[in-house]
Amino acid sequence: MIYYVGCGMVRRLFGTDGVRGIVNKTLTAEMALRLGYAIGTYLGPGKRILLCTDARYGGEMISRAVIAGLTSAGVKVYEGGLAPTPACQLAVRDFGFDGGVMITASHNPPEYNGIKFIASDGIEAPREVEEEIESIYFESRFRPSSWMHLSHMTERFPLVVEHYVKSVASRVDKDRIKMKGFKVVVDPANNVGSLTTPRILRELGVKVLTVNADLHPLPYREPEPTPKSLKETAEIVKVIGANLGVGHDGDADRAVFIDEKGSIVLGDRSAIILAKYIKDRDPDLPKRVVTAVSSGIIVEEVLKPFGIEVVWTRVGSPVISRVIQKMGGAICGFEENGSFIYPKHQLVRDGAMTTALMLELLAVEGKPLSALIDELPKYYTIKTKVPMTRENAEKFVEEVKELYKGYRQITIDGVKVIGDDFWVLVRPSGTEPIARIMLEAKSEEKAKEILNEVMKIAERYKS
Repeated sequence: MIYYVGCGMVRRLFGTDGVRGIVNKTLTAEMALRLGYAIGTYLGPGKRILLCTDARYGGEMISRAVIAGLTSAGVKVYEGGLAPTPACQLAVRDFGFDGGVMITASHNPPEYNGIKFIASDGIEAPREVEEEIESIYFESRFRPSSWMHLSHMTERFPLVVEHYVKSVASRVDKDRIKMKGFKVVVDPANNVGSLTTPRILRELGVKVLTVNADLHPLPYREPEPTPKSLKETAEIVKVIGANLGVGHDGDADRAVFIDEKGSIVLGDRSAIILAKYIKDRDPDLPKRVVTAVSSGIIVEEVLKPFGIEVVWTRVGSPVISRVIQKMGGAICGFEENGSFIYPKHQLVRDGAMTTALMLELLAVEGKPLSALIDELPKYYTIKTKVPMTRENAEKFVEEVKELYKGYRQITIDGVKVIGDDFWVLVRPSGTEPIARIMLEAKSEEKAKEILNEVMKIAERYKS
């Protein structure tokens, strides 16, 4: 992708979380080859990379191109096969790889695919590393390895899924969960979460029903787990009398929960009740949570009275991971989209780990999820998006800042305006040519009033 800033031009490949594009249009085999070559040049000859994929269209083509680029630079590639992103990340960290590559576009529409570069600690590479890789890519500063070093440069690595399943299951109280006889509906969006989450839950003694669980590059629902895309799954949860439902995105690093009544639970709400639980479960963790500006102000409203500090960051789980790492730990990190990081497992968002923790919480509390959510303050929520260029999205943000200049504002990613009975966030997307608008208010009338004010500005910049 190319971002235009002012009168100059800033060339970027990496967005909020990896490089993404439409297969064979904005993400081509040539681009994947060059990116693999740039990553390999950055790492240097003799390094070891683990590569995994999800089940999206173009995955095999892109992975082969990336492998060609990596091996040309002298990097040995271990092929982990189909696996969720957090499974790949855990294997990179635990088996001592020098890095990892995950072929996925996460929650994007099915015509997209993408390439994530994972550092040796299992976390997505920090921005300064991405910038160096981009510099190598755009300046063609590739370093080919000698022909004498290009023998046996790939090898299968079949331990990724098995290691992940055992690791997640070992992090929770299996006996306590098993005693409850939970029934759970898992919707992995026809992708790699079907290989892991059902197995983990059965390992914990849970009765599992899966929907949208066959591996298919054209999923039966949108890959992003939202109230709209999970509507049918939520109905199944209610009809069969399940205790819980969980919807993943394409690479299963998100978990959006459905309560026993069939209601979708927003990710910041489920994170709040998990944070309160983990605070007592793991008292050695620092009393703070790290969350993106896309989460609701309800996070401060509920957690601060418990002595939990709330640290706000830009949107993107890699940003949250690195902030937790730099600060020396946290109870958890999260976003409202279902991303949740449990630092004692790994410093990345992890849909199956989040699901296992939620089941342990329900077992300990002895209450249904709906009851726990009902204890939280009530807000009316609206989320929408408007197609526009990044340049126009940035102008849109500036006008919103001016409109609400008398209010508290958080400007680390777009602008988040906070009033007494509402908050609204406007920001450019890091993965698509759109502006995202999120808001909450104590009443539906106030929420619609704020939306109308913001949309009047957005219409002038709409593509």
